Amino acid sequence: MIDMLPEKEQNFALELMKKLVLAWDPDFTKLTPAEAERLRIGKRQFAAGESYSDSEIDWDNLDNMDLG
Repeated sequence: MIDMLPEKEQNFALELMKKLVLAWDPDFTKLTPAEAERLRIGKRQFAAGESYSDSEIDWDNLDNMDLG
C-alpha cells in the first residue's frame, strides 16, 4: 500500500513505521547469533560474487532450488 503514495510520502511513511516498530519492540533490529552468522556468510559470499541474478531464481518454486 505504501507504493501507492507519492515518493515523498512513501519515505515519510517508512520512517514513521520504523519509529513505531522500534518503540513497540526496541530489540527488533538486533540479530540472534544464528542470524548474525548467516548475515556474515551471506556478505562474504556476495563479496566473492557467489550470488544469483533475479533471472536465475524460480520464484514460484524456491523450496526446490538447488543452491549447491
